Amino acid sequence: VQLVESGGGLVQAGGSLRLSCAASGSTFTVDRMGWYRQAPGRQRELVATITGGGGITNYADSVKGRFTISKDDAKNTMYLQMNSLKPEDTAVYYCNARVRRGSDLSWDDYNYWGQGTQVTVSS
Repeated sequence: VQLVESGGGLVQAGGSLRLSCAASGSTFTVDRMGWYRQAPGRQRELVATITGGGGITNYADSVKGRFTISKDDAKNTMYLQMNSLKPEDTAVYYCNARVRRGSDLSWDDYNYWGQGTQVTVSS
C-alpha cells in the first residue's frame, strides 16, 4: 500500500485546510485508515481514524468538533477537513493505512505511512 498526502500549508488561526491522502496498491486489504501528526519535540499522535467497511470514525479529544475525517472509496482517497485551526495544530500530518491479517483470535497489524505534509497555523 502506497500513500501520498497533499493539502498542507500555512494558515492563520481560525482558518481551514483540507488534507488528502491518495492510496494505491493493495488497498482492498486495508481495514482502517487514519491521520496522525507530529509536532517538533513531541511524539506522533493520533488525530482521527476511519474504518474501511462501515466508515466508523474516531477522533482525538483535541480535534473533536473541528476536524472531520472522510473517504471516497471510488477514488481510494481519504480526507481530513480541518476547521477552526489553532496554533497548537501545527505539525507534520501523516496518513496511515492499517492492514490486519489473521483471525478474530490472533492477528498481526501492518502499518503503512505517507511522507507527511506540513501544516502551520499562525497566531
